[in-house]
Amino acid sequence: MSRYKSASKIQQVITVWASVSQILYVPHTEKEYQEAVELLDALIDTVGEDENHPLASFMEILGVLIEKYEDEYIPEITEV
Repeated sequence: MSRYKSASKIQQVITVWASVSQILYVPHTEKEYQEAVELLDALIDTVGEDENHPLASFMEILGVLIEKYEDEYIPEITEV
């Protein structure tokens, strides 16, 4: 990607980031994690398995961010 295209994309992000950052962020607290899980649940209800849905990639990104939080902060349950 050229510098011009990168700069253009950064300008696009700047114009929307204030509102996007309210719903797309890396959860660092239990409260943020719970809010992300609730949003993911709502997205699953809306998007379902439709890979062509406009929010499908958002749902995938949110799932990755939730998984990252769980890997860092939630201990795995091991069978005894």
